[in-house]
Amino acid sequence: MSDTEKTGSAHLKQPLLWGRFSALVLIVALIGLVLDQATKLWLVHGFDLAANGPVGLLPVVDIVLVWNRGISYGLFQQHSDLGRWLLAGLTVVVTAGLWIWSARCASRLLALALALVIGGAVGNGIDRLAYGAVVDFVHFHVGTFSWYVFNLADVWIVAGVVGLLYDSFQNGPNSAAK
Repeated sequence: MSDTEKTGSAHLKQPLLWGRFSALVLIVALIGLVLDQATKLWLVHGFDLAANGPVGLLPVVDIVLVWNRGISYGLFQQHSDLGRWLLAGLTVVVTAGLWIWSARCASRLLALALALVIGGAVGNGIDRLAYGAVVDFVHFHVGTFSWYVFNLADVWIVAGVVGLLYDSFQNGPNSAAK
């Protein structure tokens, strides 16, 4: 068998939707999704944060209600139904791509990082579909400095991206090309 045939057949054997770490990715993403949605549901409907907030937890942390109609850091704010549905559709496409990537990954760290991003993306996507905006509620501030308001899904996404960056440099700068 020639090298071209070996490469071609090896490429065809890569899983598309379910791979070595898919169960781990599914479990971690679901746990992250449930924790994210449970906190949002409780704060919005159980505690009624809109009526009872903001709540000061620490001198530098408040629980507030912010409806984010954009993406990370409030970028690309969308105030129309078209914008809302475009962002929701983008979430579905990106999540599907991340899932396919996770089915092909060869390391547990990469799978965990992708699972965190998937869980966070789905959590924020559910908000966008249910409310037309993402529920953000954790607000860090020091003196007059105010950091952006975020939620657990955002924490999962950031942690996942840190994991992806770590994984990309773990075996050297050219390991992603292999």
